[in-house]
Parts: sequence; structure tokens; C-alpha cells
Amino acid sequence: MTGTNAEREALCLLQVHAHPDDEASKGAGTTAKYHAEGVRNVLVTCTGGEAGDILNPAVDTPEVRERLTEVRMEELAESVRVLGYDALHLLGYHDSGMPDTEVNHRPDNFANAPLDDAVGRLVKIIRAEKPQVIITYREDREFYPHPDHIRVFEITGPAFEAAGDPDQYPDAGDPWQPSKLYSVAWSVARVKALHAAYLERGEESPYERWFEGGFANRTDEFTTLIDVGEYLVKRRESLLAHRTQVDPNGFWMRLPDDVVRRVFPWEEFQLERSLVDSTVPEGEYEDDLFAGLRTHELA
Repeated sequence: MTGTNAEREALCLLQVHAHPDDEASKGAGTTAKYHAEGVRNVLVTCTGGEAGDILNPAVDTPEVRERLTEVRMEELAESVRVLGYDALHLLGYHDSGMPDTEVNHRPDNFANAPLDDAVGRLVKIIRAEKPQVIITYREDREFYPHPDHIRVFEITGPAFEAAGDPDQYPDAGDPWQPSKLYSVAWSVARVKALHAAYLERGEESPYERWFEGGFANRTDEFTTLIDVGEYLVKRRESLLAHRTQVDPNGFWMRLPDDVVRRVFPWEEFQLERSLVDSTVPEGEYEDDLFAGLRTHELA
């Protein structure tokens, strides 16, 4: 494994997300938790979110629409500040939009970019930041087949492997081999718990359409649950920072954090690749993305 023990004492978590706002809706509480613990947090945002619409009527003005890309970058910067990211890297691709849309055919889209080029850009960031742990997306072509989310999956695994190989991308910096690769997603258990909480409060549940789409039939295969109950306020604040994408009066935001903490205070991850021995008994969940990497565990 590349890197000395002294180097690895400085823990670093790198997350790869498709658009501005994805860092707020996936793993945000985990980011805030590790920031509070002194872990270095690094965000890679692959596109500028240029194909996104304005989902909050309160800010849907001609002025905002005219400079939407710039506004979304401002929102991203605020979310990064709220969550405690130490570094933000823009991979530099245009939002691919959804399949069969006009924007989806742009040659500078993330989904249309040569795979080797995109992997190389991510390898360069990994080697510069030296994370032990990387978070990506699982492959989901059924429930949310957004081309940019699929592309995140497609580039992160190869970049994880290539970053430590001196024969690959030799001009992208000195080799650095990350130790663990996780995917982040919402579990069926979480959605059912939040859905029930809305109904208990006599409110319409925004998750009803998820069940209509067959989400409840999915199989949960998570290895890791991070308790983020103390950091739900940061997750909410980071979502609200994306004011063009999140309506503070919408259903998604109407479940109070204390209720969320009571019914499902975790964020879920699947360990996709590990170069360290497991410290978790078989059949139990990890409660730390850095399990097996802490200094006291390596001594």
C-alpha cells in the first residue's frame, strides 16, 4: 500500500458527486460528523448542474434564470462551507441532463466524455488529496438512471484502482492507493421509516411515489450505518443552501429533524472495495468508514 503510516495518520475522506446539491442529499450528515472529528473532507463535483431547473418558486425569477449556472456555484460554495469540506474540486464537465433531452447530446457532457479522460481527471485529484476512503454511487439504472450518476459509478471504481498504479496516468502525480471504496444510497428501511413518520403526523408523504415506482421491492445490501443524528441540522442547512433546488416549504423539508433522528438517524453505505482487514464481526454493521484505518487499529 502506497504511503507511510505517518502519512495515513491524517485521515481524509473524498466524495464524488454528480451535481451541485448531491453532496447535500447524500452523505451530508456523515461529512459534518467527520469534519467535527477533524477528518479532512474533499468534494469532487463532476458537473455544474447546468441542466437543472428551478424547483423553488420563491427564487424563480428572470434574474436567477439568467445566471443560473453562477447561482448554483454560489449555492455549492455555501453548502461546502456548512458541511465542513476542506477542498472542492470541479471535474469540469457539463451537466448531461436526462436521456433523450437536447442537452444530453452535447459533446462536452460528463456522460459523453471519453471514459479515460474522466478517470484521469479523478485520478489526479485522488493522488493530490491522498484519501484513505472514497465515496461514490452504486450502479442504479432502474430507479434513478441519470446519466451523470451512472457516470460517477463508471469512473470512480477504475480511478480507485488506477490511482495507486504508477503505470497508469503517469502524468497525474505520484501514485496513492486509497484503502476503501463505498457507495452511498438510501435504504428501503430509511424510506419506509420516513414515510411512516409523515403518515403518523397526518401529512402526505413524498415517498408514496417511490413505492409506486417499486422502490420497496429493492433489496438492502448495506454494510455500514453512520449515526448522524447530531448533524441533521447541518444536513438541513446544506440542503437549504441550494435554494434554487430545494423549496423550504416543500414536503421534503417538513419532517422535523428531531423526528428524523428518532425514526432513522443513520446514513447508509455499501463497502464496495477494501484493502484492509475488517474489524467488524460478521453480520454486524460498520459504524465508521475508517474502520481498520485508525492509528490505534494499525499499531
